[in-house]
Amino acid sequence: MPVTLLKNARIVDGTAPEPTDPVTIVIEDGRIRDVGPDAGIAEADVLDMDGLTVMPGLIDCHVHVIATTANLGLNAALPSSLVAARSSLLMRDMLMRGFTTVRDLGGADRGLQIAVEEGAFLGPRLVICGKALSQSGGHTDYRGPYDSRDVGWYAQSLGSMGRICDGVPEVQRAVREELKNGAQFVKAMADGGVSSPSDPVGYLVFSVEELKAMVEIARGFGTYASGHLYADEAIVRALDCGFECIEHGNLMSDATIARVARKGIPVVPTNITYDVLARSGAEFGLQPESVAKIEDVREAGLERLEKMHAAGVLMGYGSDLLGGMQAEQSGEFPLRGRFLPADAVIRSATVDAARVLRMEGQIGTIAPGAFADIVAVDGNPLADLDLLTGQGAHMPLIMKDGAVVKKASSL
Repeated sequence: MPVTLLKNARIVDGTAPEPTDPVTIVIEDGRIRDVGPDAGIAEADVLDMDGLTVMPGLIDCHVHVIATTANLGLNAALPSSLVAARSSLLMRDMLMRGFTTVRDLGGADRGLQIAVEEGAFLGPRLVICGKALSQSGGHTDYRGPYDSRDVGWYAQSLGSMGRICDGVPEVQRAVREELKNGAQFVKAMADGGVSSPSDPVGYLVFSVEELKAMVEIARGFGTYASGHLYADEAIVRALDCGFECIEHGNLMSDATIARVARKGIPVVPTNITYDVLARSGAEFGLQPESVAKIEDVREAGLERLEKMHAAGVLMGYGSDLLGGMQAEQSGEFPLRGRFLPADAVIRSATVDAARVLRMEGQIGTIAPGAFADIVAVDGNPLADLDLLTGQGAHMPLIMKDGAVVKKASSL
C-alpha cells in the first residue's frame, strides 16, 4: 500500500475545545506512522486538508447491524441469507456516515466480521458480543404472552438479537458457546426493555447466581460482561455481580452515578433511539406494547447525561437504532449537544469510545501506531455538531485502515 500524506490537517478528537494547529499525518500499511508539523516522507500520495477539520474515524459503541426491521420478532424469523444481505447495506451506510468502528450489542456473528475484514462487505470494523443473553420472558424473547413455542432456534438465527438461557448451567453453556464462536465480550439482558413484549422496564430477570456465572466465565476468558440496564435497582444488582459496562442507564440514581464514576465503569447512553421511537417507532414496525414503554425512559435518559458528565462518568457514543431508523445514527451528536459541551460529545465517539471498547491507542485517535481511520469534515464540528449528521454529506474524505472509502472530487 502506498504512503499517504494528509497535509494541513487541523485535528479535532474531543480532547480540546479547539482544533489543533495544522500538521501532516503520515499513513503507511493501514496505520498512522507519524503526526506533526514536520512529518513527511518522499514519494507519497498527498491530500491537502486545508479548510477542513480532520477527525479520527467515529465509533458507535452500541449498534445492531442485523436489526433490519424494528419488529425484532419478524427479524429473527427471516432467512439468515436475507439478513446478511440487508446487514451489509446497513453497515455500508454506517461507514459512509464516518463510523469506522462499531460495537454490536447483539446479533452480529464472526461470519459478518470476517466478511468485513475480507472486503466482501463494505462496513466499519466490527466488535461483537455474538448473541445477547436473555431468559424466558425477557428482552429478546419475542413470543408474547400466549406463545409457548420452543426458542432454541434463536441461537442459530442470524436475525435474532439474542438467545434464551434459563438457570446457571444453561447460562454457563451459552456464555462459553458465544465466546467460543468469536464473541469479544458478553452482553446480558439484565433488565426489561422497550422492543420486546413481555418484560417491563425494571424487571429483574436473571437471578444473581446467573449474573455472577456470566461474569466468572467472561473474566476467565479474559474479557468482561456488559448489561442492558435501565432501572437503578437492576444496575446496582449487576454492578454487585461484577458487570463492567452499562448500556443505556436511563434511570440511574445519583448515588449509582457517583459509584460508576468512582470505579471507572463505562456507560453507553443511547438517547437518539428513544427520540426516534417516540416520533415514528410505529411507522418502522415497532409493536404497540413497545411504543407504550418509550416515555418511561426517554426524558430520564436525557436528564442523566448532564449528571453523568458532571460526575466524570466515562460515556461512549451509542445509537441502538433498529431497521430503517438507523439512518438517524448521527443524530445522537446534536441531541447530546443540547446538554453537553461539543468537545465532550465528540470525545464520546473517539477517545472515550476507544476506552469503552478497550482499544485505546488503536482507534479513536490520530497518533502513531493507531489504525488509519480518518474522517475529514467540511467545517468545524466543535462549533456545529450538525456537520456530523446528514449521512456523511459534510465529509469529503473517509478512510478506514488507510484505504480511501470516500473522496470528494475536490480533493
